[in-house]
Amino acid sequence: MSHISEITKKAAIAFEQYAFTTPLQRAHFLETIAFNIEALGDSLLEQANKETNLPLPRLTGERGRTCFQLRMFATMLKEGNYVEASIDTAIPTKTPPKPDIRKMMHPIGPVVVFGASNFPFAYSTAGGDTASALAVGCPVIVKAHPAHLATSNMVAAAITQAAIATQMPAHVFQHVTDTSFEIGKALVQDENIYAVGFTGSRTGGRALVDYASTRKNPIPVFAEMGSVNPVLLLQDALEKNAETIAKNYAGSITLGMGQFCTNPGILIGIKSDALNTFANTLATEMNAIAPSAMLHTGIEAAYLKNSAHALAQKGLTCLTKNTPSSNNGYPVLTTVNADTFLSNPDLAEEVFGPYSILVQCNSMNELKEVWKSIKGQISTTIMGTDLDFSNTPELLNMSLQIAGRVLLNGVPTGVEVCDSMVHGGPYPASTDSRFTAVGVNAAKRWLRPISFQNWSNHLLPMALQNTNPLGIWRNINGALTKDEVI
Repeated sequence: MSHISEITKKAAIAFEQYAFTTPLQRAHFLETIAFNIEALGDSLLEQANKETNLPLPRLTGERGRTCFQLRMFATMLKEGNYVEASIDTAIPTKTPPKPDIRKMMHPIGPVVVFGASNFPFAYSTAGGDTASALAVGCPVIVKAHPAHLATSNMVAAAITQAAIATQMPAHVFQHVTDTSFEIGKALVQDENIYAVGFTGSRTGGRALVDYASTRKNPIPVFAEMGSVNPVLLLQDALEKNAETIAKNYAGSITLGMGQFCTNPGILIGIKSDALNTFANTLATEMNAIAPSAMLHTGIEAAYLKNSAHALAQKGLTCLTKNTPSSNNGYPVLTTVNADTFLSNPDLAEEVFGPYSILVQCNSMNELKEVWKSIKGQISTTIMGTDLDFSNTPELLNMSLQIAGRVLLNGVPTGVEVCDSMVHGGPYPASTDSRFTAVGVNAAKRWLRPISFQNWSNHLLPMALQNTNPLGIWRNINGALTKDEVI
């Protein structure tokens, strides 16, 4: 695929310059991208609405989030501390003599980003992966998602225009609209590519990981591959608030027709009258929610297939009355006993859409067994009171092994973009649980540490020079400071 080779070569040439642009230059670039996206106005929202069936208010909010992310990374660059500068000065009297060693983070190289289908702005062409990689000095090649190509083209043009306006190197951003799997494979396996960002299905993410691992020089694939986001429903919480909790979860399960990777797909509780009240209320609330069009025909077909497969499993009872539709998503709530759930791994698989399964356990030990049997997750939630946590304090410790984000008494849908957010988790939620795809720390995926030993001061990057010309925080001989090196 010669044209892919040409694209990646151009990215590699761009990296030679872009890696050494200043943080302030890149901040200006990101801010200009945000301005250009906003300048597209209603035409961008209307195009996305045509391609995704997402309502204009949702798209307006997502566009705002996308521009906020770009400006957030610009702020990170202006502060400059993301490079994690560290300086250990020489001690010539030590035996053997200790050399001067300084360390900082450096961009890894050209990055390929695969746009997501369910977020045409925030996880796509100018989304978090692209913004964080461009922020730290990595050229980006975006493979547009076929579900919203026209929207992606509009955003890509906004990025390209920003690159020209801010005098960034040519080909610092490139946009690939060929939708074939072969193109994706060629991009990942090209030796000019140093990392991959992906948000989507486990099948897609695993394929990219396998492509990357068979290269002559394997590279990291940072894939976020979905989650069932299990929720524990503890006894005292249900006895006091079963109906309220059920109503809140009906809204969460069906939000955006369930097309979020944080959708609560598995609910776990111990059999009781309170759990029955919760189940009945949840089913009633979900029955009252009208089915609506899903993002695109591919997601719709997958939801119909996967929900039908789940409903066909032995021992499963459907609590909702909605029936499958070839045109719309339809909310589905099922329930099953714990022993049946544990004996059938298919019941723990994600059904992407407004679907959730309530697992009814006979005891706390069985509840723990069900919870632990579910693979790594983006989030897990515990609905409980102080009495519940006093009776079972071990649940809090267990939760830390299950997910990247642990919620108490809330719903997992809605991912705040902030420094403290972790959007990722143990496999298969993501391919590397040490990183997040949301927040400023997402930039760490595209950086690697480099030590500079015995470099003359004038040859060092500014972040490591004695006078600290950038005015950033640095670790000097074990102490965090903004002082100069004396």
